[in-house]
Amino acid sequence: MIVVRIIMNVLPEKQKEVLQTLHSLIASPGETEDYLSYGIFCDLEDHNIFNLISEWETRKHLDHHLRSDRFRVLMGTKSLLFEPLRIQIFPVSDTEGMETVNSMRKKLKPIYPI
Repeated sequence: MIVVRIIMNVLPEKQKEVLQTLHSLIASPGETEDYLSYGIFCDLEDHNIFNLISEWETRKHLDHHLRSDRFRVLMGTKSLLFEPLRIQIFPVSDTEGMETVNSMRKKLKPIYPI
């Protein structure tokens, strides 16, 4: 699996336009985009910063997306940004879930005995 984080620092007056563009880039159900998940998040401290987080099954799927018209539209938002896009690509070789959290919590000793 591959996780991609795209950080966008949007010009305040272009925030609505960028958000509309981002929503249009998410494939509708049944379309052929091969992502596992795709989310748009706004920074709690600075509402002009958006984070796009996507998960891809394989590098091949991600590479296909990076060559797509949808990604070209995203790259075209540069005139609406305060600074250039920052893109981080994280190859993930192993993931853990709630089972790990529950297991670790069972091992914790209470700080204040009841």
